[in-house]
Amino acid sequence: MQGYNVIVVFNPKVDKMLMCRRKKEPYKNLSNFVGGKIEKNENGFDAAYRELFEETSITSDDIQITHLVDFSYPLDDCYVEVYAGKLNKSVEVQGDENDLYWSDFNHNFFDSSQYAGYGNIGHIMELIWLYKDKQLKL
Repeated sequence: MQGYNVIVVFNPKVDKMLMCRRKKEPYKNLSNFVGGKIEKNENGFDAAYRELFEETSITSDDIQITHLVDFSYPLDDCYVEVYAGKLNKSVEVQGDENDLYWSDFNHNFFDSSQYAGYGNIGHIMELIWLYKDKQLKL
């Protein structure tokens, strides 16, 4: 089963989160969180930090992430690990894979015409608000 990850990155004030507009399929031109493929024999946290650096230049010194939830898709033979964290300082994000931008929270993240994942972005955001104070420490 192939593993993937997405990482929800909040700015230090937790009034914006990092998103990307996908340049390729699946979900071309839709907004998503950053992330990617978990390589064979790679643990989830290592993969998340690697993908975060590759796609944004954010390092493990800039952020501490928490494993939030997993989604399993048996019919597609894959799963997605979701991580979240707050930057401990302002950083300049840069990457070539997708167009990066900072989003506020005043959007319908369940809107599948704007956001990838058929409602998963909205579901992830609901979980973040549920756990933000204690488990995520946002």
